[in-house]
Amino acid sequence: MRLHDYSKWLVITGAIIIVMVKYIVRPYVAISPFFQPVVDVLPNLIGSFLMPFGACWFLKKLFIPRTIKDLQTICLLGLILLIINEYLQLIPVFRRTFDYLDILFSFVGILLGYVVFARLLVTAQLRKPASI
Repeated sequence: MRLHDYSKWLVITGAIIIVMVKYIVRPYVAISPFFQPVVDVLPNLIGSFLMPFGACWFLKKLFIPRTIKDLQTICLLGLILLIINEYLQLIPVFRRTFDYLDILFSFVGILLGYVVFARLLVTAQLRKPASI
């Protein structure tokens, strides 16, 4: 399976899981207080993990991550945008809550996404026949 196709299905599956957690599990499933913080940050963790895969799938005509440097750029820009988004929630107009755990788990998610995508990228490059 090509990296683009793998990214597509991973992003679709991840988006479905995020929607299920936000709109089914959180409001309707009784979660023990021990696991409640995990359920609260799970959409941020999964969404951040999917950032490099989403960039590969959605931006395929504009920017394809072919090298680790390209991947680092995507992940760094994604992290900056996530931090800006979280700090914008401090403005009371948006009526959203600010949480440092969201930033922490967004960072962890992007880091995990970077590691997994980098491995897949290197594997895809090794399988590609050398051009003369």
